[in-house]
Amino acid sequence: MKKILSGAVAAFSLAASAAWSADEVTLQLKWVTQAQFAGYYVAKDKGFYEEEGLDVTILPGGPDIAPTQVIAGGGADVTVEWMPAALAAREKGLPLVNIAQPFKSSGMMLTCWKDAGISAPEDLKNRTLGVWFFGNEFPFMSWMSQLGIDTGGKSENGVEVLKQGFNVDPLLQRQADCISTMTYNEYWQVIDSGVSPDELVTFKYEDQGVATLEDGLYVLEENLNDAAFVDKMERFVRASMKGWKYAEENPDEAADIVLENDATGAQTEAHQKRMMGEIAKLTAGSNGSLDPADFERTVGTLLAGGSDPVITKQPEGAWTHQISDAALN
Repeated sequence: MKKILSGAVAAFSLAASAAWSADEVTLQLKWVTQAQFAGYYVAKDKGFYEEEGLDVTILPGGPDIAPTQVIAGGGADVTVEWMPAALAAREKGLPLVNIAQPFKSSGMMLTCWKDAGISAPEDLKNRTLGVWFFGNEFPFMSWMSQLGIDTGGKSENGVEVLKQGFNVDPLLQRQADCISTMTYNEYWQVIDSGVSPDELVTFKYEDQGVATLEDGLYVLEENLNDAAFVDKMERFVRASMKGWKYAEENPDEAADIVLENDATGAQTEAHQKRMMGEIAKLTAGSNGSLDPADFERTVGTLLAGGSDPVITKQPEGAWTHQISDAALN
């Protein structure tokens, strides 16, 4: 009996020691709790972070939260951000560095009413188009510039840009001929409102050749000089990618885990399961390491912004394989 007790005490002591020594990591998400971020919630729920000796806090985003500002102010160690916003912030003096890229493809697209007479990008002229701002407008502006379409107002060769909120009302209320949507979210909100897919035309940024990288993991450059921080990020990326691949293979379970973490209660099971199915298409093909060709395509799109480009020069030091190579190889 004494031997069993001593073994139990030793096991408890070991567990307590592991919990006590877990390194804390705070992750700032780009948006609210939803399947877009399933990999991180899965990694936490399944104990993948714990296995790496990490105690991870996941902070949801929202319409009033700018991830770049949170990390700049020390509120997070690592943040999920779209590359256009990260590169724009870097050029303005916030030295963000991409350390991993779980998303291989872009989910952004323009969704239009077919009965407005829109069937090709050239038909967008003289229309009102809903566009998200706060850094999300960059790929759109570059696309319009490449098409030679002015964004200063409706004309034979111009469009009126409507600053779109994070809903689909401008399309449903016919305030805009097209709106910005994600393949995994807003498009389905339009469908759920009673609109048939046959009534819509979509233009995926991937298909238009202007897709930019989304949902990468970014840290402040100065922290990469800290060996302890680098070690933490290696473990964080390894566990996160384990979570992402588990989510891809078990989409319904991943959606359920997301729902369990939705403190607002705003998300529905049907929407999250459908979203996870779409998200899995975007993370498929990525092991978490940034493909330099995808980076160059993103930069090329952003530099082609006409008179008001997102960035004005080729970025240097904006990404590194230092973390992903150590974490994934």
